[in-house]
Amino acid sequence: MTDVLSTASDLATTYDAARAYELDRAHVFHSWSAQAEITPMVVTRAEGSHVWDANDTRYLDFGSQLVFTNLGHQHPRIVAAIQEQAAHLCTIAPAVANGARSEAARLIASHTPGDLDHVFFTNGGADANEHAVRMARLHTGRHKVLTTYRSYHGGTHLAVNMTGDPRRWASDHGSTGTVHFFGPFLYRSAFHATTEAEECQRALEHLDQVVALEGPATVAAIVLEAIPGTAGIMVPPPGYLAGVREICDRHGIVLIADEVMSGFGRAGRWFAVEHGGITPDLITFAKGVNSGYVPLGGVAISDEIYSTFAHRTYPGGLTYSGHPLACAAAVATIRTMEDEDVVGRAARLGEDVLGPGLRALAEKHDRIGEVRGTGAFWALELVSDRATREPLAPYGGSSPAMAAVVKACQERGMLPFANYNRIHVVPPLTTTEDEAREGLAILDAALDATA
Repeated sequence: MTDVLSTASDLATTYDAARAYELDRAHVFHSWSAQAEITPMVVTRAEGSHVWDANDTRYLDFGSQLVFTNLGHQHPRIVAAIQEQAAHLCTIAPAVANGARSEAARLIASHTPGDLDHVFFTNGGADANEHAVRMARLHTGRHKVLTTYRSYHGGTHLAVNMTGDPRRWASDHGSTGTVHFFGPFLYRSAFHATTEAEECQRALEHLDQVVALEGPATVAAIVLEAIPGTAGIMVPPPGYLAGVREICDRHGIVLIADEVMSGFGRAGRWFAVEHGGITPDLITFAKGVNSGYVPLGGVAISDEIYSTFAHRTYPGGLTYSGHPLACAAAVATIRTMEDEDVVGRAARLGEDVLGPGLRALAEKHDRIGEVRGTGAFWALELVSDRATREPLAPYGGSSPAMAAVVKACQERGMLPFANYNRIHVVPPLTTTEDEAREGLAILDAALDATA
């Protein structure tokens, strides 16, 4: 039954933390979880780089939730834009034009590289990748899609089959035409490389051979995270993205850059492909496009692929494509980023604070096997033995040692982003230098406490 509230606000009871937890455990089914094994934190409020729990304990959000609150929590300009749009036009079917969606598309296209000037809006990153692959298949008349191991592309059926990490296994029946290959990752090289140049060359030779053996005429697209995110923030070596671009051009394969996590300033550029100096045929995005305030994703489309559907119906769409509230949040987010040089701030945060600070931690703590990243997009590879590079937790799982590090961070007032044997340092792009140093100090203390 629906509660009938006697108060003026329909949300009055939702501010009760104890009730929120009780109802969560009674009715909410959580993603990627064994339902009876979890005790989710109740977050009662958030502001800037911080969130507060049911006990009014404040935490520094060093994971930007799932790496999407790029402008932090409750940014007044985004909140005001959503409120203004709600008062003007809350929702409308996607077949008609509306000002918020049109302006959001213009702003996105103004920052995409090359001729990626057309935008198809989705509800998030997974369906953005689904539609990008559909476009590539229809454009080329081919079916196969090549993606890397150590990747994540979303939780829908095709997207999770494209994913290279263990979250794919339970849903992978080999039926979606996806083929995986090894991307460059010098620290755990699949190619016995000893330098970045060797890793780049051998990774490209490997991909070229996979394409040849699969049959170039059967491959519709190569999908790459411009910088793999959840899989480990492995920044591609110089020349790699250009080499993939050349392979795609040689065989008429569509190159799709998954920028769901790395885009909109996270890597210190508007899009991470800018580090590689290339223009893909399609870019998928979500998360940072509006700091996750209202679900939104999309595909930025090149002129060539757009022309395929200029006089041919694209057989795809979503009920909420370009939802006015989500697009209003995107307009406010992008304009704020432009006005406040948020992308430059993220680059400087990485160059001046996060990079040097994390490398200093690596000199102090033997558990840190490698530091890698750029902008506000960093990872610490934690190992039990630096010589053997034995990970502190197994691939696809966790360990008591990793759980202890996470717990020690939380006890000291910081929420880390942990995945397998890694701690990802991915704070909001608006994090101050003092807040960033506070987070690094907490991480230092947590590593000390668990050594």
